[in-house]
Formats: sequence, structure tokens, C-alpha cells
Amino acid sequence: MSNPAALPSIAWIGLGIMGSPMSENLLKAGYPVTGFTLEQDKLERLAAAGGTAAGSIAEAVKDADVIITMVPASPQVEAINYGPEGILENARPGALIIDMSSITPQTSIDLAKNAAEKGIRVIDAPVSGGEAGAIEAVLSIMVGGEQADFDAALPILKALGKTIVLCGPHGSGQTVKAANQLIVAVNIQACAEAVVFLEKSGVNLTAALDVLNGGLAGSTVLTRKKDNFLNRDFKPGFRIDLHHKDMGIVTDAARNVGAALPVGAVVAQLVASLRAQGDGGLDHSALLRAVERLSGAQV
Repeated sequence: MSNPAALPSIAWIGLGIMGSPMSENLLKAGYPVTGFTLEQDKLERLAAAGGTAAGSIAEAVKDADVIITMVPASPQVEAINYGPEGILENARPGALIIDMSSITPQTSIDLAKNAAEKGIRVIDAPVSGGEAGAIEAVLSIMVGGEQADFDAALPILKALGKTIVLCGPHGSGQTVKAANQLIVAVNIQACAEAVVFLEKSGVNLTAALDVLNGGLAGSTVLTRKKDNFLNRDFKPGFRIDLHHKDMGIVTDAARNVGAALPVGAVVAQLVASLRAQGDGGLDHSALLRAVERLSGAQV
């Protein structure tokens, strides 16, 4: 069936907590989406939403104008792109890869270089906003790459997010995302410390967080995570395991450019300790559990 609006055909690789709702937002916007992921139930979910499930990466990407990838980390980005079954060997020349994973800036730079040799364009476009932002299509999207490729991707990105900014050449999106993860982790840690301090002081926590959020201490983090803190609900919107990976990226990248991150380094260790205690599968608001343990609670 021909597409009357002639919207580009999209292949989507990686249908996790973020990828599934994001791909569905593209379907709602009228884009034809063919997806591949490792979990069969996620493929069924895509098909139920009007997409097409593919049996392999090669099958998903072979006819696609645009290939969007959303996988956990650099090793997975390399695994899906390289090798005989990978994207670069099977996509058509002229295709545009939009990698929305959060990975090291160097991985993005290398991917763009290797893809260019096959006539394939790449932008890195990691996101912030978590599961809620993905569902509501209000993600913040930081992009690295060429202006022309950014312009080509923009209508698609507008179906996924609200704040979409080209930050510089390849890898720049990842650098800004790393800074985002630094700020978010430190902010959650500060909120967690305040929660434990307030509770041990016998203050009404709901009232306290409401008034704090109305002043200079207010933040998107506190707005989004307030209920997690109040209800001790750590169902993952963004897992500690992934934030641990991201703190490694920002710590390493900062070292490479000679930037000191003293508070970030401490929070990176607190995230690592939470993971070591078996909480890696919980939401990053579970940094509260680490503060509780340090303050004498059995959690």
C-alpha cells in the first residue's frame, strides 16, 4: 500500500521501557514502523499497535529510510550495527541512523565514521525524560551530527519529544546526555538525603516536599520522583543499573577532557554501592534506600 503522505519508512531496533512507547508514538503520527527486539512480547506489542514485527535486524532495516536504535549501552550499539547481520551491512546507502541510546561519545563518533564509508548517515540523539517522558512524547532530545541530517530527522524527533536541540558534531548529544545524568543523579541524591532528614525529624513529608518544590529547591526531579519517595515505590522508570552505566560514561569522559567532578564521583560510588546491594533493577529514586541504610535503617 502506498503511503499517501510519503512519510519515511522507519525501522526500530530495541523495544524496551523507552523504545516501546516511543515507537508507538511514531505509529500514532502515521509513520510505518518495522521493529526488531529480543523479547517476543515486545514484538507482539508493536504489531498490536499497528507496526510490523521483523524476524531479524537485517529484515527490519533492509527497506528502511530511517533506522532508530534504542538499546542499553555501547556494547549493544556495536552489536546491532556491526557484523554481517548488523545494520551497516544491511541498510541501504542513504539511510539515516538515529541512535537514541545513551552511550560513550566515542562510540557515536566511531559509528558515524564507519557508517559514512557505506554511505549511511548517523546522528546521536539520546534522550532525557524517562518512561513518563517517552509515553507522553515530551522527551528532551540532545543531538550530535550534521545540520542537514538533524533537519531530516527533526519531524520524526518532534513526534517523540518536546525539546530537540542540535548540540554539535557527532558525539555531542552523548556528551550533553552524560551531563544530564550527572545532574539528575546528584539531584536525586540531594532529595533522598532531604527525605531521610525530614522523616527522622518527624515532619509531615508530603507537606514538606510540596513546599520545597515550590521554591528554589524545586526541580523536575522532585516533581517526577516525589511519589516514589513518599510511597517507597521504586518500580523502574529508569533503572539503577543504567544510571550506574551512565555515571561511568560521565566520569570517564570528564577525565578525558580534564574536568573535575568531585560530587559526581561521590554519587557515582553511591549508585555503585546500591547496585552492589542488589538494588540495580530498581528505579534511580531508590538512591533513597542507600541514604536510609547509611542512616541506620534496615532496608
